Amino acid sequence: MKIGPSPFTDLSRFSKPADELEVLYGLPRYVHFCKVCNMSNQQPMSSNEYAHNSDSKKATMSFDERGVCHACNFNALKETGEIDWAEREKELKDLCDQYRKDDGSYDCIVGGSGGKDSAMQSHMLKYKYGMNPLTVTWSPHLYTEIGWKNFQNWLHVGGFDNYLYTPNGKIHRLLTRNATINLLHPFQPFILGQKTFVAKMAARFNIPLIFYGEMPGEYGEKVSHKTSSYAKADETAESEGFTLDYLGGKDLRDAFLGGKQVGAYLEEGIPLVDLMSYLPLDPEILHRKKIDFKYLGYYKKWVPQDAYYYAVENTGFEANPVRTEGTYSKYNSLDDKVDGFFYFTRWIKFGVGRAMMDSAQEIRNHHIDKEEGLALMRRYEGEYPMRYEREFLDYISMTRDEFLALCDQFRSPHLWRVEGDEWKLRHTPY
Repeated sequence: MKIGPSPFTDLSRFSKPADELEVLYGLPRYVHFCKVCNMSNQQPMSSNEYAHNSDSKKATMSFDERGVCHACNFNALKETGEIDWAEREKELKDLCDQYRKDDGSYDCIVGGSGGKDSAMQSHMLKYKYGMNPLTVTWSPHLYTEIGWKNFQNWLHVGGFDNYLYTPNGKIHRLLTRNATINLLHPFQPFILGQKTFVAKMAARFNIPLIFYGEMPGEYGEKVSHKTSSYAKADETAESEGFTLDYLGGKDLRDAFLGGKQVGAYLEEGIPLVDLMSYLPLDPEILHRKKIDFKYLGYYKKWVPQDAYYYAVENTGFEANPVRTEGTYSKYNSLDDKVDGFFYFTRWIKFGVGRAMMDSAQEIRNHHIDKEEGLALMRRYEGEYPMRYEREFLDYISMTRDEFLALCDQFRSPHLWRVEGDEWKLRHTPY
């Protein structure tokens, strides 16, 4: 679908000389792309969502003096011998021996939706390393048919106990609409729940060990390959999106949900209990209960395509019968009808779409080469997600014209220009 500017968009912002163009979100003014994987230096890193508002500035992907991104350099460590995988597996076995229980109780917890990563992670821990995991799921906004099927297969084919939590639908819809209007970030309410729910369930059931998936450095986060867990409350996080103390001592009322402070919701009459699902657990509770957090990807060499094949073989995972819009793959992020708009809005704000992200990851893992990645981006990058458009727009109570006009407000002039009657990126690697 060809997308042109809304009649309400001030195009003068996009017609200034290059050095005078406005730069939003604290992004680098000059755009360049990784010489290995084609990733943009505009790629944002994870941030503290509870501080995310319309004035927030983003940390972005770092590059070395050769023009190679941090994600490529991090992934290269998996191949160079810098990481001794045999020694790492021994560490994992020792960790499991330390926490494994034989009294019928759970000894670790794994969060996920039944996608390839959580399926592989939980199955490997249970059936290879003899752990007794509880799986927990924060519900998607709007389940897809294939997402629900894979969720069921995870439990019934893979064989796991699970708690599925579905937050107050009225509040979830409100927060999603606010996050879209204020941040152009429709996925934020899901991310908030996903990050906090696992820890809350571990605390509730006194489960001492939480396993997450791949190490954040796989995708460019400034987290060392020697770091096996989140930063604790009394530690300095290398990346602000990976910490246990998101509030940093601030009052709950000052935290942001959907780009709006909790205090403002309370003043409008929304009960605090309806918002608590999205707010982080007090890290002191985790400390008192001695709950530990570990990345399984620290111990096991993490390759997403391998996770896919493992999940197919062991938990009945199925790829989507149709290609995912905005990219070429059929097995990533399948469970939520909002997914496509999450990636589309990232493309609007940062010029980094789903095809760029998927192909960069596959280049780093040697499944495709740089030129194949460029060809795939040329074909699919920035594709408008039509398949679930009606459900998504109904969910946030917008028309297509309203949504696209909103997107124009979030386009950074240093990234976008109008060519004829169509929006075009000023810089692409292809």
